[in-house]
Amino acid sequence: MKIVISPAKSLDYESALPVKVYTEPSFIDDAEKLNKVLSKKKPKALSDLMSISDKLAQLNWQRNQDFTTPFTPDNARQAIYAFSGDVYQGLDAYSLTEEKMMALQEKLRILSGQYGILKPLDLMQPYRLEMGTSLKIGRKKNIYEYWGNRLTNFLNDEMAQGELLVNLASNEYYNVLQPKNIKATIITPIFKDWKNDKLKIISFFAKKARGSMVRYIIDNDANTLEDIKGYNLDDYQFSQEHTLKENQPVFIR
Repeated sequence: MKIVISPAKSLDYESALPVKVYTEPSFIDDAEKLNKVLSKKKPKALSDLMSISDKLAQLNWQRNQDFTTPFTPDNARQAIYAFSGDVYQGLDAYSLTEEKMMALQEKLRILSGQYGILKPLDLMQPYRLEMGTSLKIGRKKNIYEYWGNRLTNFLNDEMAQGELLVNLASNEYYNVLQPKNIKATIITPIFKDWKNDKLKIISFFAKKARGSMVRYIIDNDANTLEDIKGYNLDDYQFSQEHTLKENQPVFIR
């Protein structure tokens, strides 16, 4: 089984690291090419490109200038400990044992605009480049075109025919893949909450649930769709009644 999730805008480069082991990103050369394009853009251009405040534009301009290879523990941090958004709070990687972290390293893949695909322990330097950014790179008009089919091919190389790929990424990031060309069986869990007597996907809760689903899979060594349906964290329960497609199990609370 492999799992894909999105990165996070919020980053943490201060908390103490529970695991010192690290690996190198598979697409580090491509990340460097992207940085060469980004580092030429002034803060105002970054603000316009990414629709961010002047303060954030200045911060990310500096990040782009500071980007340097090779990555080492002195200038970079493992991705799973660097991202700190809602998904990562739900996953709570800091409380994983080293044995469970090695299982996470085997199963989890983080889709990234800057780095393509990251394994949890891959080193990364701080950045901001969402997958949906209309950044022109050479003849490629945006990030999706830049990555093309390479991320799909990467996942295929890692998986066997019919193996499960659990999609816990947002649409923005999942859209960089070509599902029809993926040889795995794709499972996309959906999380809904009752609000005003209606079941709705509430972004904040859904993001956190995606992270806790990853944690559930690792903690319970889940490997099948039936295993996944057993997810019951944060009061969510699988609902056969609300599941319209077998490969899109719905969890409600």
